[in-house]
Amino acid sequence: MAFLTHALPAVDDYVEFFSHQQLPVLRHTVREFEAMREEIDSVSGKRVASVVLGDPLMTMKLLSHLEQHRRSSQNHDITTIDRAIIMMGITPFFETFSELTTVEETLSDYPKALIGVLKVIGRARKAARHARDWAVIRHDLNVDEITVAALLRQATDIVCWIFAPTLTQQVYALQESDRTMRSSDAQRKIFGVSAREIQLALVQAWEMPELLVLLLDESRSDHPRVRTITLAANFTRHLAHGWEDDALPDDIADICALLHIAPDALLRRLNAPESAFSRLLPPDA
Repeated sequence: MAFLTHALPAVDDYVEFFSHQQLPVLRHTVREFEAMREEIDSVSGKRVASVVLGDPLMTMKLLSHLEQHRRSSQNHDITTIDRAIIMMGITPFFETFSELTTVEETLSDYPKALIGVLKVIGRARKAARHARDWAVIRHDLNVDEITVAALLRQATDIVCWIFAPTLTQQVYALQESDRTMRSSDAQRKIFGVSAREIQLALVQAWEMPELLVLLLDESRSDHPRVRTITLAANFTRHLAHGWEDDALPDDIADICALLHIAPDALLRRLNAPESAFSRLLPPDA
């Protein structure tokens, strides 16, 4: 396992470096898989998919594996985890992913980075839940695709925490010292490029399904599906600072516009505390 300790010249160099590393998964994922192997004859695809979807890293590994080992007879991308498990089969799945390293082992000498990456993974899960809920409201034809894309929206942040822990801590330190600094600006100061620039190149290099690549492309923010994913990520990141975060009023307004829902109805759906209603609702609401 190699760790990146200095900035690289260009996006392609980061892609090259990250592509030569073995992605670890959460320790919880490994334990769940071990338990399921003990009763493999009765394990359902839904149960396996549920564990995979709880771990953005395992989700990346699975989708990337399927694309890299695509059958000649397969004429469409696999963009959801349920379909991925069906495509592989339960026994071949466990045979393929039998020896997995864990995030906790990888970052055992970097406790602050471990805390950092677990927080990002936690936000990714919440963003995926919000995006799924909003996709349902929008009557999206495939909410599972939105769920997966939202889960992977923070993929580069997660990868950077794991393989460049010291540099990533510097990015977060910059933002702590200046709360007005945008994430992309802090990333460029330390890495020379932004996480978004790395991400689009990385998901293509890792042969992720084309649809997911498109859904993760912020330049297509006029598309409702992309906007759903982007707003879920932004809202979750801002809410991590509490309901008093200055960016939340704009988030709420943008989400309401996307969903064609009243602000008070959205706040109730988000289980917002009473104190948030007076602050986030427009005066005439």
